[in-house]
Amino acid sequence: MRRPRPPKEAAPRVWQRMLSGRRLDLLDPSPMDIEIEDIAHGLARVARWNGQTRGDHAFSVAQHSLLVEDLCGQLNPDLVPRASLVALLHDAPEYVIGDMISPFKTVLGDGYKQIELRLEHAIHARFGLPAQTPTALKKLIKRADNISAWFEATQLAGFTEAESTRFFGAPPEGIELRLVPEPASITQIRFVERCEVLLKQTGDAS
Repeated sequence: MRRPRPPKEAAPRVWQRMLSGRRLDLLDPSPMDIEIEDIAHGLARVARWNGQTRGDHAFSVAQHSLLVEDLCGQLNPDLVPRASLVALLHDAPEYVIGDMISPFKTVLGDGYKQIELRLEHAIHARFGLPAQTPTALKKLIKRADNISAWFEATQLAGFTEAESTRFFGAPPEGIELRLVPEPASITQIRFVERCEVLLKQTGDAS
């Protein structure tokens, strides 16, 4: 007597359903499944520093991204809107994969980086940006990112100034920040509004 075949296991789900209704495939993300509202909603609810910050609200990746974009403009007043948009979206993949602290990224290795890069390329394609960020702009964003991290670490995450300087470098003279973590709903609106302004300035109101 022939034994019945065991049922086939369903393929594991590799997509995430967004509130917009889009289904984003993590292994092969399509630019058509990316919406700025989804990015803003997600980033406004992803906490920097694994949530280990002072205040009634988490300091979100969306608030950090707005700060980094503003710092890029302070460091380079001639920055064009398209470059500012790249800066604003520099952590956009984290609306899907979350904000992994640097030590954990090291543990995960190249697999995490490949997923992050695929998402970044799809996001850039969605908004008419180059797949690869130019080296000079990447360095500018990294510098602004480190400045933001220094102030976040000292004001919100319990680091001493000496610790922050060792990990992120000292901020330039003349840049002073006072960080107050915002409610997610407020930052989400600000993120969308800023993105829409930059898209209009680049001539792409996608």
